[in-house]
Amino acid sequence: MQIALIAHDSKKEEMVNFVIAYKHIFEAHNILATGTTGTRVMLECFVKVNRLKSGPLGGDQQIGSLVASNEIDLVIFLRDPLVAQPHEPDITALLRLCDVQCIPLATNIATAELLIKSMERADFAWRDVVKAKYKQLPKTGTDD
Repeated sequence: MQIALIAHDSKKEEMVNFVIAYKHIFEAHNILATGTTGTRVMLECFVKVNRLKSGPLGGDQQIGSLVASNEIDLVIFLRDPLVAQPHEPDITALLRLCDVQCIPLATNIATAELLIKSMERADFAWRDVVKAKYKQLPKTGTDD
């Protein structure tokens, strides 16, 4: 499964600790992360991470593109709701795409733990069905 990790600056330490706690689960999956979050997870957790750009430099949009094409199975986005972000429209767009594509999304550590435990129990098998169906849809490139 493809798991996307994003964490605002004040939440990066929390993300690292979370990945360490569930390293055995993360090691069994493909991890993508925005710039600094990905670097910290790689260096501090010793987990392979496919790093994208930093969030403010387009990383959120890169993950959004993968969500829109149904290539992400789970997003863990530890947000700091008390700090205004200069790239807030990108964040909002990513959250909206997760809702549109029915991609499980955690924006806090409590929900992240519920989703990761669910993944450990293999409760995400339905994603394989969704992805197979998505691949069968015709790609017209236009809105009908």
